[in-house]
Amino acid sequence: MAKKIPEATAKRLPLYYRYLNNLLYANKLRVSSAELAESIQVDAATIRRDFSYFGPLGRRGYGYDVQKLISFFEKILDQDTLTSVALVGVGNLGHALLNFNFHKNSNVRISAAFDIDPELIGSIQSNVPVYAMKQLREQLQDQRIEIAIITVPATIAQQVTDKLVQAGIKGIMNFTTVRLTAPEGVRVQNIDLTNELQTLIYTVKHG
Repeated sequence: MAKKIPEATAKRLPLYYRYLNNLLYANKLRVSSAELAESIQVDAATIRRDFSYFGPLGRRGYGYDVQKLISFFEKILDQDTLTSVALVGVGNLGHALLNFNFHKNSNVRISAAFDIDPELIGSIQSNVPVYAMKQLREQLQDQRIEIAIITVPATIAQQVTDKLVQAGIKGIMNFTTVRLTAPEGVRVQNIDLTNELQTLIYTVKHG
């Protein structure tokens, strides 16, 4: 991207992209910020502000050209470039992620998995090869992987993170309950499923 945008805006970009593709599939050629707001539950002012970071994407009185917006977001989100991702930890959650393997995001693929289980090492799980941890650096560098997903036990999460950083990883999606420490320049995204569910339960009961 040409300039730094707020993290909240960045998180909404894939949502916009998916919805716009749904509109195109329904043969809708243009859309207003109000229509977008109603469909994706983000207020129109926020949508207009998000879009404004990228210059004039629409026209007053006309709205937004759906195909042009899709083409724009494809470039921003690198949808025309396949991004390979590594998975560390092929337990229950790891297997679920391998089975899913981002089918709805055609530009993202888990292309390598790592584990310490000798029964898994050397096998193919959901079309993804599983390597030993001692092959981590070699495979990440050979496959030019810069993003990793961690689904390991909490007790070794930081140790695994350190190895990933040493191997050149730039982004980590953390599914463990541990808040990881990483050097500046390495982005960590924490996904706490229990916390998210508890937040949802609270919102349903008290919202």
